Amino acid sequence: MAAASPPFSRTKDSQCCAGGYSYLFSSVLAGLLNPSDGTMHVNRPRSFVFQNPDHQVVMPTVEADVAFGLGKFSLTLNEVRSRVSKALDAVGMLEYSQRPIQTLSGGQKQRVAIAGALAEACKVLLLDELTTFLDENDQIGVIKAVKNSVAGPGEVAALWVTHRLEELKYADGASYMEDGRIVMQGDISSVSKFLKEKQTWYN
Repeated sequence: MAAASPPFSRTKDSQCCAGGYSYLFSSVLAGLLNPSDGTMHVNRPRSFVFQNPDHQVVMPTVEADVAFGLGKFSLTLNEVRSRVSKALDAVGMLEYSQRPIQTLSGGQKQRVAIAGALAEACKVLLLDELTTFLDENDQIGVIKAVKNSVAGPGEVAALWVTHRLEELKYADGASYMEDGRIVMQGDISSVSKFLKEKQTWYN
């Protein structure tokens, strides 16, 4: 779940303020918050998917919710329908297009939120602790949806923010943060080794 070329770059070292570092980090990348120091350049359109899907999925049906964000574009009705269908298909929710939102599980709502981001033709998915409120089956469904969404080479990249080390195996690369700073970055093997050694230090 990593971009072929870096979608974000920093011109100056920056540090998040005290609090929920992971949320602050992803919120700054999404443009929801401004960094207190440094400069960030974004060269790809990106969309932010919240930890709690109920904060993002607001329309009465699946199809209507995915189409909701497309109102800001000058699209024909056929173009909207095409984007919605492709996005729902990418996350395995096409057959649920007419379902009322309140009948969905938490994981299904997360997949609808991801579909909404994909429908807007984003190139970077910013995913904040997506599996926090989900049971095991829904966790797997969301992970599969994200993997499928980034399957095409150079199409969409995903930046997955998580505290769950067991999700590391699904990524192409990883960065580990402490106190708002990246202290380790590399491929999965290198980051996993670093974290195992770190656990040994604390034991």
